[in-house]
Amino acid sequence: MGTIEVDLFSEDVDGADHLVAVRLKGVLEKLAEEYHCRLQSFDVERGVVSFAFDSEVLTAEILKILQAEKTTER
Repeated sequence: MGTIEVDLFSEDVDGADHLVAVRLKGVLEKLAEEYHCRLQSFDVERGVVSFAFDSEVLTAEILKILQAEKTTER
């Protein structure tokens, strides 16, 4: 599966153990449960979140949402 990278936080959020990163990881793990899959990886570096699921379906859904957000920002 592919890794999704999103610039979500300020640069001071630099690590998966930061409070906001921990909260996001919890949300992603619950989402994975709903799709009957697993969160395979999760990392945060200088505000950029990288994560991957073992489900092509969930990954595709997230990419659709991100693409729609990008389109509405223009």
